[in-house]
Amino acid sequence: MRTLLNIIWLIFAGFGLFLGYVLAGVLLCIPIITIPWAIASFRTAGFVIWPFGRTIVAKPTAGVGSFLGNVIWVILAGWWLALAHIISGIALCITIIGIPMAIADFKLVPISLMPLGKDIVSTRDGAFAR
Repeated sequence: MRTLLNIIWLIFAGFGLFLGYVLAGVLLCIPIITIPWAIASFRTAGFVIWPFGRTIVAKPTAGVGSFLGNVIWVILAGWWLALAHIISGIALCITIIGIPMAIADFKLVPISLMPLGKDIVSTRDGAFAR
């Protein structure tokens, strides 16, 4: 079922959102100082293109540095990526088949706003495997 949902997601929302994260990552690679945010963008892009079967958990070692990095991220790229998720989620709510995709889209808003200090883990077998 996850594979089917991921394929539908990829066609209707995932690829466009993936391109948004990749574009943000490429633009953040231009000034050398923003490369850590570019890496977070590329990591999140991999999650956004195939989200079903994985989830986001907070890193236990994340601290003030992650919070400050997330504040800078929101200013640089997070707000428009979150806006893209919200617009895409609203558009997916139009059809019954799109509602599970819209829910996934809305669940991606927090990581689009605060990607630092988070891990993406598998939900296979009901447990979070690393």
